[in-house]
Amino acid sequence: MFFDLIKTDPSSRARLGRMNTTRGVIDTPVYMPVGTQASVKALDPRELIEMGTQIILGNTYHLSIRPGMEIMGAAGGLHRFMNWPHPILTDSGGFQVFSLAKIRKVKPHGVEFRSHLDGSLLFLGPKEAMAIQAQLGSDIAMVFDECPPHTATHREVRGAVDRTIRWARECREQPRAQGQFVFGIVQGGKHEDLRSACAKELVAMDFDGYAIGGVSVGEPEPEMLRAVELAESHLPAAKPRYAMGLGTPAQLVELVARGVDMFDCVLPTRVARNGTAFTRKGTVSIKGGFNKADFKPVEEGCDCYACRNFSRAYLRHLLNVNEILGLRMLSVHNTHMYIRLMADIRAHIREGTFGEFRREFVANYVPTRKVLEGRGQAAPE
Repeated sequence: MFFDLIKTDPSSRARLGRMNTTRGVIDTPVYMPVGTQASVKALDPRELIEMGTQIILGNTYHLSIRPGMEIMGAAGGLHRFMNWPHPILTDSGGFQVFSLAKIRKVKPHGVEFRSHLDGSLLFLGPKEAMAIQAQLGSDIAMVFDECPPHTATHREVRGAVDRTIRWARECREQPRAQGQFVFGIVQGGKHEDLRSACAKELVAMDFDGYAIGGVSVGEPEPEMLRAVELAESHLPAAKPRYAMGLGTPAQLVELVARGVDMFDCVLPTRVARNGTAFTRKGTVSIKGGFNKADFKPVEEGCDCYACRNFSRAYLRHLLNVNEILGLRMLSVHNTHMYIRLMADIRAHIREGTFGEFRREFVANYVPTRKVLEGRGQAAPE
């Protein structure tokens, strides 16, 4: 079986599971570092493997433009091209329907994009998106969907849901790479009737797993959590659930408690490039003057390479003189923090102590407005 449900938490909807792919086992809940353009920003495969990364994410739209499928085919697929031997999930390009709204036109059979690089035309529909993902050779492919903005009207979201369902049915029939699994994507915005209808239609198609899309598109956090709840309640327990594009560490804990198994988010490397570090108690601006003579690590008790070897004072110096090692080490720390957090969550679910862990973590974590506003993937990562 692709997914084994190992244990459920008695105090919440949190689950411990395992996905079995041809390139390895993935223990869930799991965080997937984002490698949109065949690279996780500032990190190499060795570093990702050493910190315990099980699976990374790539993007159909961006990879089809650069380097293009001719080069990707000649390289032997995405794994060989980027020398990543472990599982990869590829987004279908559906998020770019939202993030690149100014340069695309939604049509009955797909979406016509003007390339964000040179303005040339690119058409993505169910057949095209699945064919690209088959050639990329990802272990998990996503159906092509339409991701509407959170400001869309009920009528507009209903149109997006209708297209998402129709396109998912077409994606379901397309050829796959050997060993490739396909996930459906539940849309519906903040509307209970649309989330329910979309989820039920997709479940009837019997996909290998299900994602919850249309979140992390600028909506307030309570609305995001509610949207996830509306979708999750209609998804089968025997299939993995994936919340797309989320979120901060505290949000991940809360989403695990709501029954979500998989996450991707650009925040760890994105905020690192701005000099910000994630810790178990919130974010810290390493560039701040209060770190000038602080010779402690970024986070006490963290065993990442950056915290074992460098001080806040040194990393602040690197950032202030624009040395690339500074942002690389913050990227190492932040990504390691997310990977380690998910490993701790799995341990607590296994030991029956997740409820206590959840209460303590959320109570101690102080979110930052600037970080919350930047959690989406509107810009390529």
